[in-house]
Amino acid sequence: MGAPIVVGVDGFAESPPAAHWAAREALLRDLRLRLIHAWNPPSPQAPTLPHEDDLRYWAQRLLTDLVGELRDTHPGLRVSAELVPRETVPALLDAARDAEMLVLGSRGRGTPGGYLLGSTGRHVLAHGERPVIMVHADDRPLTADVTVGVCLRGTNEETLRFAFDAAARRGGALRAVHAGAGAGVPGNEESGEARAGDALDAALRPWREKYPGVPVAEALTAERPALGVMHTAPGSGLLVLGREETEPDPVPCLGSVIHAAVHHAPCPVAVVPCG
Repeated sequence: MGAPIVVGVDGFAESPPAAHWAAREALLRDLRLRLIHAWNPPSPQAPTLPHEDDLRYWAQRLLTDLVGELRDTHPGLRVSAELVPRETVPALLDAARDAEMLVLGSRGRGTPGGYLLGSTGRHVLAHGERPVIMVHADDRPLTADVTVGVCLRGTNEETLRFAFDAAARRGGALRAVHAGAGAGVPGNEESGEARAGDALDAALRPWREKYPGVPVAEALTAERPALGVMHTAPGSGLLVLGREETEPDPVPCLGSVIHAAVHHAPCPVAVVPCG
């Protein structure tokens, strides 16, 4: 039996859309779905507060109701849920370590940028060992097509593996975009774009051969990477981006492309750790 898909659940409106997206993905992949709600219990030395039992009751009720909703909406779904007595970030990172992917909800695009992702999302995206998918509360199913950002200066193997597999499972096309092609070479833009096109084609070639049924379109743009990827993503059902390994840091740095995608992409965003 394959590893489950894990969904981080809290009491906010973003959790149910993320859980429903993950349920569809679990059925698509014939995997189990595991809902996690991190519960930070008081220390044994702390005095018991009158409302603590109520909070635990409503946390469990949240999971129970969501499990029932998912089973009713997605027949055949294998789903379980649990309260995890730990702080949120360590609980999610540990749960994701043995998962196929981790799915989290992200606030709507009208939310001011500084509050859209939150510290939990930043830390999990920066340090997750498995793909992390951010689902906006207002995401709607679009198409089966997948867009993937390709960085020609880094390692793309895991990113392209995930993107081609996602497109194949959905029966959609793959759009591979490299942004910044030809930029930074004054007077020689055409030569720089040609080299970028050759490099993009070389990066995609082994995956085209492995997934011959997936139609692939290549896109090159001289725009800055964050803008180029955002302008290519509309019309897709999923945007896939790679994330280079980062050192532990109190304030994780995700890079401009991932930051822009999570805030502004018109579809769920999959961030795949690379290297």
